[in-house]
Amino acid sequence: MAHQLLKGKRGIIFGALDPNSIAWITAERVHEEGGTFVLTNAPIAMRMGAIDELAKKTGAQVIPADATSLEDLQNLVDQSVEILGGKLDFVLHSIGMSVNVRKGRAYTDQNYDWTQKGTDVSAMSFHKVMQILYKSDAMNEWGSIVALSYIAAQRVFPDYNDMADNKAYLESIARSFGYFFGRDKKVRVNTISQSPTPTTAGKGVKGFDGFIAYAEKMSPLGNATALDCANYTITLFSDLTMRVTLQNLYNDGGFSNMGVSDAIMEKFVEE
Repeated sequence: MAHQLLKGKRGIIFGALDPNSIAWITAERVHEEGGTFVLTNAPIAMRMGAIDELAKKTGAQVIPADATSLEDLQNLVDQSVEILGGKLDFVLHSIGMSVNVRKGRAYTDQNYDWTQKGTDVSAMSFHKVMQILYKSDAMNEWGSIVALSYIAAQRVFPDYNDMADNKAYLESIARSFGYFFGRDKKVRVNTISQSPTPTTAGKGVKGFDGFIAYAEKMSPLGNATALDCANYTITLFSDLTMRVTLQNLYNDGGFSNMGVSDAIMEKFVEE
């Protein structure tokens, strides 16, 4: 049910690839809530996905941009402000990539060129996006910037590999840059730590089905879906959360506060 929570608000959504991606579903929900936006993804990702279909459905324009390129990001921000008719109210950073994961390199056997590429795409890009927005004064006061994270930033999930480091860095950037954005521009910056979600990117992690099954049995409310994450993001984009900032917010069915559950214990206790 739509409540027009984002009526009149403008923004940029990074990372919509296909209908399985959280960014895609968030874009649909932003559209339902009255927001307008520009969609963006890396040129190579756009060739692999179906972003034009989403753009047609939501009335959005698509601007290709390499999120590691300051030139591309500056062009994206400048064009978005022009296309949308004013400063931005929200930005979603839904970007993550590990070449080591893709190519099956263990955490204890990193190819550091690949590691650096993954850090640049998954975390440093968030700093670059915010730096461009900040220096360009492209955000309205009380705007909201959200990035997507995962609890491997705090806890050990061996097969999540160097993406765990990337998410920890991402969350630190959100806090550090969020201070300056809040102090100087009255803009909120938060991360959402989402349940393991069967997106195209997530499925690339070794043992991902096990992540999902374990979290489902551990969480009292079960895993949060991509739609749950989209809805949570809508609240953070809205005026209902105007003084929520510098937070890593868990959208995980309670997983993050669990030690063990009955369902997990049953797997280990002999009848």
